[in-house]
Amino acid sequence: MHFTYCPQCGNKLIDKEIGDEGEIPFCTVCSRPFWDMFTTSIICAVTNEYGEIALIRQDYVSRTSYVCVAGIMQLGETAEETAMREVKEEIGLDVENLTYIRSYFYEKKSMLMLGYHAVVRKSDFVLSGEVDSAAWFTPEEALLKLREGSIAWQLVRESCSMNLSNNS
Repeated sequence: MHFTYCPQCGNKLIDKEIGDEGEIPFCTVCSRPFWDMFTTSIICAVTNEYGEIALIRQDYVSRTSYVCVAGIMQLGETAEETAMREVKEEIGLDVENLTYIRSYFYEKKSMLMLGYHAVVRKSDFVLSGEVDSAAWFTPEEALLKLREGSIAWQLVRESCSMNLSNNS
């Protein structure tokens, strides 16, 4: 989000040089800079004890494409709490082990996505209302179901290569 008006007093912001940050929107009434904001979310490559990956399909995103479990961090939550909550909410499984992989910036939605590898026990899915279907895939199948180069595709690829090197 890029600020044009002060969210505190409503005054139109000016661009002001702030240290080595460059020109930043600044409120002359409140004497406060307002840096651009982004939403923080998590994305999980969910795997089971057989090395299969859970992918979900959400009709409001696509009727044909699969994605990884993902969601927005709520105020007061840690990224780890968000990851565990989203896996439980979206596919009904409890996370037994959670490993941070890396962050990804999703420019289209001004979103910072924190990528995790979440390990669960294989079980039937209990889907939330926002998930239309879910399935287990081999890592190779999962990569074919995801859009090549997408954040989900990168996360699955990185999680699988990390998992393989940890098992050697």
